[in-house]
Amino acid sequence: MRHCVWLLLVISAGVSNAAGYGTDRIELAKFSDMQPGGSLPPEWQTISIARIARQTQYSLISLDGSTALQAEADSSMSSLVREADIDPNDTPWLQWRWRISELNDKSDLKLKNGDDFPTRLYVFFDYDIMQMSFFDRTMIRIARAIYGDRVPLAALCYVWAKDDPAGTTAWNAYTDRVRMVVATGGADQIDQWVDVERNVINDYKMAFGEPVPRITGIALATDTDNTGQRSVSWYGDIHFAARAQVRP
Repeated sequence: MRHCVWLLLVISAGVSNAAGYGTDRIELAKFSDMQPGGSLPPEWQTISIARIARQTQYSLISLDGSTALQAEADSSMSSLVREADIDPNDTPWLQWRWRISELNDKSDLKLKNGDDFPTRLYVFFDYDIMQMSFFDRTMIRIARAIYGDRVPLAALCYVWAKDDPAGTTAWNAYTDRVRMVVATGGADQIDQWVDVERNVINDYKMAFGEPVPRITGIALATDTDNTGQRSVSWYGDIHFAARAQVRP
């Protein structure tokens, strides 16, 4: 149940739809406006698991003339999370950029011991616990008794996968409350910035077969605790938008 703990949103600051861009664009991570070497804004919090000795290190650096979030993992795991309150019916398009230095040659969507990826972006949803089966409700209540009331009931996890092409989906190896979605796949774009966009309404309906609820937060995670690998990756700006990007 190790990666279920990634879903603990111990968070204190919210995100308003009035983020300076109107309701058609909601900025969640404007790393490019931040100072290299500086601290992350207080709405971002680091979440780690006590029994995992090493934590992934996150820092703001200058890369290609702009500030980016660098993640360095070495047999480690921790995540950066922030709260949100977003109606995906207004802004269904999640748009971001990321970059990796190398693939994790032991990662595998289907296996617990392969559940490591150079980049992850989680989206958490405000799911109604009464829609779940009695067994699932019981398991969630046990988890909340142990870990706290903020254990999300539904999440999408976008990853950069080793072998699986973009668009591949699978349940997380640890829980069927997290749907894995390959946003970028393979080695063709290593050491390049990759711009990604996903329609979270479509992805949520595909995963859970239900109307999409409100979004309650996101998390970033670069992890190698299962595979014992080293990984250096970078995250760029992240936002929700009302429309798809215009592509050439």
